[in-house]
Amino acid sequence: QVQLVESGGGLVQAGGSLRLSCAASGRTFSRYTMGWFRQAPGKAREFVGGINWISGSTHYGDSVKGRFTISRDNAKNTVYLQMNSLIPEDTAVYYCAARARNLIVTTISEYDYWGQGTQVTVSS
Repeated sequence: QVQLVESGGGLVQAGGSLRLSCAASGRTFSRYTMGWFRQAPGKAREFVGGINWISGSTHYGDSVKGRFTISRDNAKNTVYLQMNSLIPEDTAVYYCAARARNLIVTTISEYDYWGQGTQVTVSS
């Protein structure tokens, strides 16, 4: 059984930075794609970005491109979301997700496993 545990959320002022972590366990993730999504109150869940576990290639949503960076540590089975230049519109619950395919996609239903989420709040 795959387990994903996010951490690192919190309250930050606009312009600040946070780094989220997603610790994965229960599988060999070499053929997986890891994604980050977020959901603000009253809004649909949104694709933030994804990373191919083997190659390290990444893809980002337009709203975070140039500000957020996804990386992974194979030895620790952990994926990171570095968030810089945060704005109040980035306030949301952030979720880590895993997809048992070697291709980054933005569709929520294509991801097989989800973490419990971590709250990020950006104050103005």
